[in-house]
Amino acid sequence: MNSRLNIIAGFKGGESYVKDLYVSLPFRVVSVGQRKSDKKLYQMVMSSSPGILDGDHYHLEVALEKGASLQLQSQSYQRLFNMKDKAVQELNVTMEDDTSFAYVPHPIVPHEDSNFKSKANVHIGKNSQIIISEIITCGRKHYGEVFKLKRFQNLMEIYHNNKLVVKDNVVIQPDLIPISSIGNLEQYTHQGTLIFYSTKENVDKNGLIEEIVESAAQHIEEMEVGVSAMEDNGFVVRALGHGGELMYNFFLYVQEILWSLE
Repeated sequence: MNSRLNIIAGFKGGESYVKDLYVSLPFRVVSVGQRKSDKKLYQMVMSSSPGILDGDHYHLEVALEKGASLQLQSQSYQRLFNMKDKAVQELNVTMEDDTSFAYVPHPIVPHEDSNFKSKANVHIGKNSQIIISEIITCGRKHYGEVFKLKRFQNLMEIYHNNKLVVKDNVVIQPDLIPISSIGNLEQYTHQGTLIFYSTKENVDKNGLIEEIVESAAQHIEEMEVGVSAMEDNGFVVRALGHGGELMYNFFLYVQEILWSLE
């Protein structure tokens, strides 16, 4: 199934709003920010499908006009079902100047023999910031499906002034790369990545990293967390653990720290 989601976040009178929205099955988008007082835009992406199926091709187009702030949320865990071939998701984000975009979705659950590639292209303007993450689980652990997927790839590219400033490529392919070997996931079953990149000049990158590391220390027995600073105003948070919910809630906490930045 070829499925599309197109959303344009506009900005008028000091408030972000849905300027244009188009979805095809199985997508649905609903507003979840009615009780927020910050005048930013909060939208939840929902799906009538139980998960991503063989042959699915998802196209997501997100645009933020000058001044807009958009936070996308997911409804639930994303399941990748058994596949003979593969499924693909493409996310294209265009951010004009003075914008903020955040997308911290629920974890992904790859079933046995799933084959999935996700590619995100982000073009960010001046005085703007992006928060985006993904969490990959081992699969249906209680059914004995521990990394029985064929292949999983998540490729992320962020551009500023048409220059590639961030590239992150997560690939899990158990038949070629032993997932439990040293330098890979070793004994862990869940891996998460959160990327923060800002073109704002007044971002205290080191202070934010310290705050995140201190917060991660509270979960030292459940997760391993590391933060890598970029040369520019940005960093990457990597997490390893044994549970998706704990990692997801930690990423939500990090998102709230970064989302409130002016």
